[in-house]
Amino acid sequence: MALRIYNTLRRAVETFTPIHKGKVNMYVCGMTVYDYCHLGHARSMIAFDIVQRWLKASGYLVTYVRNITDIDDKIIRRAVENKESIRALTDRMIDALHADSLALGVQPPSSEPRATDFIPQMLSMIGTLQAKGLAYQTKSGDVNFAVRKFKGYGKLSGKSLDELHAGERVAVLEEKEDPLDFVLWKSAKPDEPAEVKWQSPYGAGRPGWHIECSAMSLAVLGYPIDIHGGGADLQFPHHENEIAQSEGASDAYPPVQTSYSADEHAHQAHHAPGFAAYWMHNGFINVDNEKMSKSLGNFFTIKDVLKIYDPETVRFFILRSHYRSPLNYSNVHLDDAKAALRRLYTALELIKPAASQNLSTNQTNELNSLEIDWANPFAIRFKAAMDEDFATPEAVSVLFDLAGELNRSKDSSLARLLKGLGSILGILNKDPTEFLQSDTGSLENGLTPEEIQQQIDARAMAKKNKDFALADKIRADLTSQGIVLKDSVQGTHWERA
Repeated sequence: MALRIYNTLRRAVETFTPIHKGKVNMYVCGMTVYDYCHLGHARSMIAFDIVQRWLKASGYLVTYVRNITDIDDKIIRRAVENKESIRALTDRMIDALHADSLALGVQPPSSEPRATDFIPQMLSMIGTLQAKGLAYQTKSGDVNFAVRKFKGYGKLSGKSLDELHAGERVAVLEEKEDPLDFVLWKSAKPDEPAEVKWQSPYGAGRPGWHIECSAMSLAVLGYPIDIHGGGADLQFPHHENEIAQSEGASDAYPPVQTSYSADEHAHQAHHAPGFAAYWMHNGFINVDNEKMSKSLGNFFTIKDVLKIYDPETVRFFILRSHYRSPLNYSNVHLDDAKAALRRLYTALELIKPAASQNLSTNQTNELNSLEIDWANPFAIRFKAAMDEDFATPEAVSVLFDLAGELNRSKDSSLARLLKGLGSILGILNKDPTEFLQSDTGSLENGLTPEEIQQQIDARAMAKKNKDFALADKIRADLTSQGIVLKDSVQGTHWERA
């Protein structure tokens, strides 16, 4: 079965065919680093981490670019509020971003360009757009993109220019030729810090948000690319504007002389050279049926959630839902994910010799390194799920069926397979006993492993002395503190509930 991907551009699941055989170029819009990342960011990071992991596991050579926006209105405001430099703020937030992504098992992208390192490339692209009649400078010094002069605008959102105008909420400046026109270069304001003012043919200023990704993608990956991704909230206007800029600046797009009719826009939507062959968008995380976002004040930072839940539990919580589906956040859902993940580790713990052979997360580059038997029925089902638009819920279901068979058969080869398939999803890489005994933060005042072992030894002595009442009391006390004892012929093993 060939890999199929839901392409937002075509609004359909399509068979994936890369531009160059065996190679995939993927660009994903990253974070604007003015604050700590929240769970919505975690979902995007994990969703596209899964995508690039499966592409690698499928034998592709993947170049994965995830940018950092380190110049933006919000960044400037926050730095001024904090009385710190832009660079100090963004460096600090980038360090926090990296700490969060590392904790969540997100593999580093192949390249992580910072917008401020690509100002010359942005100015070059703006110059090309202006030369082709797709951009104009206003009296105030701003440079805007002329939307009506680009055929096919609206093809990603699926809306006509008239529909987009009806939903336009941005105040129209008198200098704009059209309400939908967007800024490519912002003229410097007198009260802005000097470090956000770059010299250009248009005067001192800084780039608009949209041009940043187009220039970075072109500079790092070239044109065109296989996959462009990001959150669903970026589909319009950000990604729509990226298409207009990138395709408009390409050699394949001719110079324009005038505006185009609605019919011509619609025609171009199906015949224009494509900036990206496949567009992917992950769904939102909701809280009480509302999108999690800073603007609504209902967001949870990754670092705060990780004070309560193990990072792998958070990752597992996210990948149990399909990347395009809404995901409802609550402690109940995270607790359920925690319990479910522990069941997988419990199955591995039964076959400790095989389970202790931990696999490196970097081993997903080649199928052979995972030593996965892809002819195994469980592996066949797992591959079928992942090949159908990265269907992680179905893939996880296969893991539970595999764990059930492992519990029954105690077959060490199944333990190896379970760990191998799990590692593709970025889970089950820990030692089972270590994971099951770990304190994830929800038991901040809980017993230490040494204290637990002392109680287990005291219980064993009580049983030896036939003081079963004391033995039962010790067990009950440990249970009340979240410690589960499991007796076997090898002795007593303990886990945290």
